[in-house]
Amino acid sequence: MSFFAILFALLIEQARPLARTNPIHGGVRAWALSVNRNFDAGKPHHGWVAWALAVLVPALAALAVHWLLLTAVGWPLAMLWNVAVLYVTLGFRQFSHHFTAIRDALEEADEDRARTVLAQWQQVDVGELPRSEIVRHVVEYSVIAAHRHVFGVLAWFSILAALGLGPTGAVLYRLAEFVSRHWSARSAVLSAHPPSQALQRAARQAWTVIDWLPARLTALSFAVVGSFEEAIEGWRFHVQHFPNDNDGVVLAATAGAINVRLGGNVLRPRAEEAAVPQVFDGGLDEGDGGSTMGRMPEVGHLRSVVGLVWRSVVVWMLLLALLTLARLLG
Repeated sequence: MSFFAILFALLIEQARPLARTNPIHGGVRAWALSVNRNFDAGKPHHGWVAWALAVLVPALAALAVHWLLLTAVGWPLAMLWNVAVLYVTLGFRQFSHHFTAIRDALEEADEDRARTVLAQWQQVDVGELPRSEIVRHVVEYSVIAAHRHVFGVLAWFSILAALGLGPTGAVLYRLAEFVSRHWSARSAVLSAHPPSQALQRAARQAWTVIDWLPARLTALSFAVVGSFEEAIEGWRFHVQHFPNDNDGVVLAATAGAINVRLGGNVLRPRAEEAAVPQVFDGGLDEGDGGSTMGRMPEVGHLRSVVGLVWRSVVVWMLLLALLTLARLLG
């Protein structure tokens, strides 16, 4: 059932992507704000209570609906529920329009438009960023977005669904990522109800733990479909060039898999946000690092990234199909 749920969700999401401004995402933001207001009292244990309410309660609610449909109605409606949850939590189209717009601008030699789209996407100050640096940042942001919107969701959904927990993993992963970003130091400055340091710390630590395994599975899949030896070498020796360990594993493997130089100076927030730490697409950035080995980033690497990601999706789907077949035959 997991294989078919993922397949249908991906097909629907490609045909009719979820709008960026939609009631579900608005409801999640309102839920996180309500939890922050009512349960964040500034103590460490309050932070963990608030995080559990924001993330675990919706995940358990999704599980309860799955079990109710499965026992009271049957597996077809339970699978439809899984498809619906995956449609909301899984998919390329939640970020790919930014990637496509920047790639098209670079191919047309319109670097100013590429910088503008990049600045709007990540809310950063790009200044007069040179062409190769535009490509590098687009590769880094896009790979991390693909990991968090696709492969991380696939990993947790598949693992917990195999244990009979339905779509719990998908909800758990996406909400853990969302609250770590929503309750980050950067967002706290811009919020009318800023989260406490304890809540920020709890969300960040929980996200690091939850993303540990998916990050390494994503890196391994990139190695399998890319240049394996170089990807593994990058994973082993260049992770330290990135401030976030889990993101570093993914990016270092990507650099080796497609032979591109990643890492280096990070983009800083726009002037109105410059007083807070830089956020790297949901992860707290603590400074600039060195670069991996590889060729200087070129526009052609953007096509390589697309191929790398889609080949990895095919590998994941083939693996799930084989596991599903083995389960049916066994």
